[in-house]
Amino acid sequence: MTYSLDEMTGIQALERAMPNLDMKPGRCEKVEFEYIRHGTQALIATLNVATGQIDQASVGDTRTEADLEAHLRALLGPAPSAPKIHLVMDCLNTHQSEALVRVVAELEPEPLELGEKGKSGILASMATRADFLKDPSHRLVVHFTPKHSSWLNQIEVWFSILVSKLLRRSNFTSQADLKAKILAFVDYYNRTLAKPFKWNYTGKPLVS
Repeated sequence: MTYSLDEMTGIQALERAMPNLDMKPGRCEKVEFEYIRHGTQALIATLNVATGQIDQASVGDTRTEADLEAHLRALLGPAPSAPKIHLVMDCLNTHQSEALVRVVAELEPEPLELGEKGKSGILASMATRADFLKDPSHRLVVHFTPKHSSWLNQIEVWFSILVSKLLRRSNFTSQADLKAKILAFVDYYNRTLAKPFKWNYTGKPLVS
């Protein structure tokens, strides 16, 4: 199984001050430019690369190490028999956290000695944790995109779909309304639009 995961933070719950003016012959839809702010939400989403579906979406006030851990445990719960799981993420510090190391270690057949965070063993530093997470012998292997290249992660394509089809023109009366509409869109997308992305990038340099 191959998953693509990332966070979308600072999603604003914006309520338009006046209703939009609908499209008419010879006139495009007009969107009210004044709005009321109702705070923000953070989205953690995981794309199943083989199916194109969003297998797990978590919306909340934060995107902490604990939030990512809860998201991953919910994601991995329905797939207890998968022999190998590949997880593509960027190099964010929470993606190289103690909590993630412990999630990966729990999937191994034998208990592992992880050491103590900041002092010893696998948990000693971000570098040692990253090396552990990238180990191809593990059941769950993390693949980190290069710095400044998170666009290589397919979940970014889905985020652009979310923005264009929901966030850019919708009206949100509260943070709870924003959360409900994001989760409803995920369900709608999975039922009607989801399909594997045709990934054409060959790895060749983009500049000469």
